[in-house]
Amino acid sequence: MAVRQTFSKVNHERIQAVESTFRRSGKPLQMPGRILVGEGRLLKVCRRGPKPKVFFLFNDVLVYGSIMLPGRWNKKKQIIPLDEVQQEDLKDGEDMANQWLIRTPRKSFYVAAASPEEKQAWMEHIERYKALHLRNKGRTIDRTAKRNLAAAWIPDDATEICMRCSDRFTVANRRHHCRMCGFVVCGACSKDRALLLNISSRPVRVCWHCTDDLEDQGEEEKRQRSANAKKRRKSYLDVSESSSEEDLEQDSEYQVPTKWLSTLQLNDLRYCYTKPE
Repeated sequence: MAVRQTFSKVNHERIQAVESTFRRSGKPLQMPGRILVGEGRLLKVCRRGPKPKVFFLFNDVLVYGSIMLPGRWNKKKQIIPLDEVQQEDLKDGEDMANQWLIRTPRKSFYVAAASPEEKQAWMEHIERYKALHLRNKGRTIDRTAKRNLAAAWIPDDATEICMRCSDRFTVANRRHHCRMCGFVVCGACSKDRALLLNISSRPVRVCWHCTDDLEDQGEEEKRQRSANAKKRRKSYLDVSESSSEEDLEQDSEYQVPTKWLSTLQLNDLRYCYTKPE
């Protein structure tokens, strides 16, 4: 009992310390049953290139934000439920080593650790606590399920030309991103807007290529619905004829070691936590 109380007190203080670095902006982090697992800095590929971000892993969510003053002030807090996270391991690129892809329905992005060991630790911890979180909710990881996952945006400096029409970008011809494929495109190639509910409740920018794909998908869905309706009508008529009684019936140094300081086993779960600074 004493060990549990001590653990609960230290965990509460540590989460408060994390919240204070964000100046208590955004959604609160203190939640019943929430436990801080670890924290560290990773490079995150943003629109204007890789930038160091602070990451906090809890037993139910992944939190990250921009570093303003290391250890004291962060901003733009983002909270991602672990049950929405999918990870894809990647080989080292020319510009970034120890990278992998974090994908969710709303946002997807590339991250990189300072070493292969740190990358492996992050990926393993995320998968472990995602599985535990789903188990506590009475669910399991369905690796065969197909979900609508957001495309990772290609950085602005990855191309000097539109990735659809090949026109060169200039001060007048600005870069934009298609929300469906993540390509860097010009304004002329991304005039259309589409409703992608996994990303936004409002129509978002999409390129002409993705617009064509969406229209093709829409036509295919209409044909499929029509075919299904015909099958249901035929099935109903067949059943009615055979038996009338039967019924029919979803930018600071990032190379700071991640803190996985202490482990404590409680209720068959292993938690890592750090002392508040």
